[in-house]
Amino acid sequence: METLLLEIGTEEIPAGYIEPALNAISSMLLQKMTDARINHGSARFFATPRRLAVEVQKVAAKQKLLISEVVGPPEKVAFNEKGQPTVAAKKFAEKVGVSVNALTTLTLLKNILPKVILSTPFPKTMKWAELDIQFARPIHSILSLLGEKIIPFTIGDIKSGRYTCGHYFMNNTKLKISSPEDYIKTLRSAKVLVDLQARKKSLEKEIDKAAKKVGGKILPDDELVEIVKNLVEYPVATVGKFDKKFLEVPSEILITAMREHQKYFAVIDNKGNLMPCFIAVNNTRTKDMNLVSTGHEWVLRARLADAQFFYKSDLEYSSKDRVEKLKGVLFQAKLGSMHEKIVRLQKIGGFLSDKVETGSDLKKHVTRAAWLCKADLVSHVVVEFPKLQGIMGRVYASVTNEPVAVAKAIEEHYRPIYSGGELPGTRAGAILAIADKIDNICGFFSVGLTPTGASDPYALRRQGIGLIQIMLDKNFSFSLKEIIEKSLNLYGVKGAGKIREIAGPVNTFIQSRMTHLLAEQGFSKDVIQAVVSVSADNVPDVWNRAKALQNLKTAPDFEPLAVAFKRVVNIIKKVKGFKAKPIKENLFEHDSEDALYSAYQAVKDNVSINLKKGDPGQALHEIATLRGPVDAFFDGVLVMAKETNIRNNRLSLLKHIADLFETIADFSKIST
Repeated sequence: METLLLEIGTEEIPAGYIEPALNAISSMLLQKMTDARINHGSARFFATPRRLAVEVQKVAAKQKLLISEVVGPPEKVAFNEKGQPTVAAKKFAEKVGVSVNALTTLTLLKNILPKVILSTPFPKTMKWAELDIQFARPIHSILSLLGEKIIPFTIGDIKSGRYTCGHYFMNNTKLKISSPEDYIKTLRSAKVLVDLQARKKSLEKEIDKAAKKVGGKILPDDELVEIVKNLVEYPVATVGKFDKKFLEVPSEILITAMREHQKYFAVIDNKGNLMPCFIAVNNTRTKDMNLVSTGHEWVLRARLADAQFFYKSDLEYSSKDRVEKLKGVLFQAKLGSMHEKIVRLQKIGGFLSDKVETGSDLKKHVTRAAWLCKADLVSHVVVEFPKLQGIMGRVYASVTNEPVAVAKAIEEHYRPIYSGGELPGTRAGAILAIADKIDNICGFFSVGLTPTGASDPYALRRQGIGLIQIMLDKNFSFSLKEIIEKSLNLYGVKGAGKIREIAGPVNTFIQSRMTHLLAEQGFSKDVIQAVVSVSADNVPDVWNRAKALQNLKTAPDFEPLAVAFKRVVNIIKKVKGFKAKPIKENLFEHDSEDALYSAYQAVKDNVSINLKKGDPGQALHEIATLRGPVDAFFDGVLVMAKETNIRNNRLSLLKHIADLFETIADFSKIST
């Protein structure tokens, strides 16, 4: 068993390309080795901006033998009287001819590795020189070893070998790698931290140490750490300072200016306040790091001056001015302007506020926030820093003395910004976020711009999930069907038929997001289907019923209970179009009919009360008490009696019972 090491040395690759490329390379390599019947262990990868590398351990020296049995011609036909092979035998041998010797791994990898390298996916690729190959950046070297042996191949004009290079500035030498085991250590000695996690730890240590020098600490930013980690081969942090006058600008603007354009880390004091300092991470250590800091300060000064100018310019405009400008901002070509959108959001937000709470300022705050929530899109700051949308809306609302609830709702209405992101904290923010998301979903569905299996350009799936998460978080139990229809009406969709035509797919889409979330949270497939198929209109109710049913499934006597209830449902389903009629006790012929009807009457009111209280678990517990009478009923009578009145009376009794437990779940979908 040997270790395989492949390194592709390049010009600097964009930070965002690196780890997706590494995942693709390692995945493709392992798959191709498996397909070639090369036994191997696990893979791990390494990278810097100038190299992508993958290591595979426990690689077999030869591919596995492929043994198969193929029936040939009978011996009498295959060999003549002298024992010599006939034409039939020779043709058969040619047909199934497989060498008894397995190919060496080295021979196979000569063909596999070039294909893997040139198949690496990147958002953008480039060609160089006169070569007919493409990669993220020009390839300068290829290190390719199996144990101590070179795997020889050529890509373009680059031949593979055992050499790599050290740090471009601090040790720009050609390095010989004798075996894969020497790779990390040799590069470290040449000022290259090729192990991503080791480089990340070094980076975090460097920036923390630098921040402590000025009596502060790093503003937590895991995403920026991941980006900067892939911008350097050897992280060296320096502290820079900026003029305190810039602290008059909202800290969000300063932090974003440092982060987005320069990839600088912000520094805060023990109270969480922004300090007039920043941490820059360099790719080399120079003799005079103070000179390096000065250079960073000069660059940042210009950035902050621009940000300050943008902010002050924005303050010269009123909220009314910015809202008016939205008439010239397109929401979507087929869906009108952003101004038209905020008018719809006011109406949906007011509609939802009435559903949630009456007799308070909630509706007033929601509708005011809806009117202002997109105004910052035309501000100078957001045009320069798009990630500050919503945040600047909150800032400008605060500056103009809007109520705190309004300012917060403006910022929160975009949440969650990403999968698993923070949800709105306030009720007004939550309602406006739901209004915005349902307006987006219904709007795009109404003009046929729906997600496909391969594409979701308007992030509707994320918005659907976000809508559900918010409703769960705030326990909003209003009807999805109602808000979908309200939204479609506001888009001018008229007529019950046309509304159903669009609302149906929207409901299905949101229901599929519920199913996805329920599965992620560990609910079994049959529980999800049993609950969602009954009703998915009230989001918290769906989750409550799923929890109740999942808990009931753990009960020791659940299986016979489910069997009994499934039998009830299946009998009703077999009688197509059957509608229950009032139960006539005078038609009962057996004690089991009286007993089941009495048990049903005793249970139904308690079930209704518990469901109204939002306690489907207790409702299920009440329904479960019907199992004994149901079993006795099936043992005591023939449901499909010959006499029509008696048969229909028994079916009506079962239908009433089926309707009772189908307020919670469709037991026919439960696996037993």
